[in-house]
Amino acid sequence: MSFERQIISTNKAPTAVGPYSQAVRVGQFIYTAGQIPLVPETGKLVAGGIETQTYQVMQNLANVLESGGSNLANIVKTTIYVTNLGDFATINQVYGTFFNHQPPARSTVQVVALPLGANIEIEAVAIIS
Repeated sequence: MSFERQIISTNKAPTAVGPYSQAVRVGQFIYTAGQIPLVPETGKLVAGGIETQTYQVMQNLANVLESGGSNLANIVKTTIYVTNLGDFATINQVYGTFFNHQPPARSTVQVVALPLGANIEIEAVAIIS
């Protein structure tokens, strides 16, 4: 069984800051690139702390998934990269507002640094509804 790859791209999420796609659809799955808290219209980091950054990342993920024919409710797995695990409770609070029922599987990893000085990055795997 072979599957075609379809590149997903939208101007409602930040453009790639390197040689990668915003997301790739393979079969009934969408694999997103990690989203950092860039404002799509400006390409700059959103002003504010980890709460604001987490919200922006989730909005960016939602827009990428929507462009590919899916949505946040169809996410089966996320990976969160964060520069300070001390922000874990705040991240959980914001992240949880996007998943009121049956949240996806998730891993959270502390890293030394993220692109453009971001404090959080989230990638996702979702099914097509």
